[in-house]
Amino acid sequence: MNAEAEQLDAPRLTQDERRSVRRQAILDAAEALFLEHGYPSISLNAIVQRSGGSLATIYQMFGNKQGLLRAVVDRSNDEGLKDLDTLLASGLSPRRILEEFAVSYLAFTTTPRKIAFMRLVITESLNDPDFGEAFDRDMQVKYVSRIAGLFESWNARGLARIDRPQQTAELYFALLLCNLPIRFMLGRPPEKLLREDTIWRLAGFLDRFGMKDETPA
Repeated sequence: MNAEAEQLDAPRLTQDERRSVRRQAILDAAEALFLEHGYPSISLNAIVQRSGGSLATIYQMFGNKQGLLRAVVDRSNDEGLKDLDTLLASGLSPRRILEEFAVSYLAFTTTPRKIAFMRLVITESLNDPDFGEAFDRDMQVKYVSRIAGLFESWNARGLARIDRPQQTAELYFALLLCNLPIRFMLGRPPEKLLREDTIWRLAGFLDRFGMKDETPA
């Protein structure tokens, strides 16, 4: 019995809970197979064989194989925001929040798993520009617009001086990532990703936009 079947057999699962368990099992199987063998080499039948369920369920939940890839990548991207949610609930100052998120996000983005995802996305985007456009749009909403919203809020409360929140959020990620993802994909990563180096790289940015080291009221 596979993991999905065991969870679905658990007592008192609602229909929504059973659907969620089935969805996660499909995503787990698809992620593992895409990363092990490459996206083009894997059929939906192979994913069903590993996850259980049926092709009809995959089509119902994800539309097609590319929709399944987008869902796998989206789930990975969502993981990168968990630390931000924790930091926002911590009561730290805007400056400290951006520093700590930079350190955790950079570590997340340069894991072997995330680099492998980026290779998949780039390859599929070259084959289908619409897929690449959708991925870029999703990243803008999930990350850039989320940070831009924080900048707007902090600016209104006098905790920052930002006149262009969206562009400033894009600059934040550009400074943070620089060429590191490309270096990792080329197999030429830096020897170490030091916390102090990341914070140093952001210092001028944080000073320029008046990011206060004060706890929000």
